[in-house]
Amino acid sequence: QVRVVESGGALVQPGGSLRLSCEASGNIHSIEAMTWYRQGPGKQRELVAGIISDGRTNYRDFVKGRFTISRDNAKNTVALQMTSLKPEDTGVYYCNVAARSGANPSLIVNYWGQGTQVTVSS
Repeated sequence: QVRVVESGGALVQPGGSLRLSCEASGNIHSIEAMTWYRQGPGKQRELVAGIISDGRTNYRDFVKGRFTISRDNAKNTVALQMTSLKPEDTGVYYCNVAARSGANPSLIVNYWGQGTQVTVSS
């Protein structure tokens, strides 16, 4: 079993910064990708940024230049550094981990955390 836990959400003023963290634990064989999603009020969940095992990253246009994703492979963690935050960045931020478990290394499974709330408001 693989467990995913996010942290770091908070209330922040527009223009402020915040750092989210996500840790995967449990019977992990390897992690293929770690991705941040968000779901704003009344909106569908959307991809924000992702990073794969070789370090390559991808970002949605609406966060390029403002958000930075980074990963610590040794600790099975991923962080999302968010700057120049806008009210439209408000939402629950979820971490998705695409991993092979120790029980079945031939299969890649997507694991989700419970989410962490980010509110950007004055």
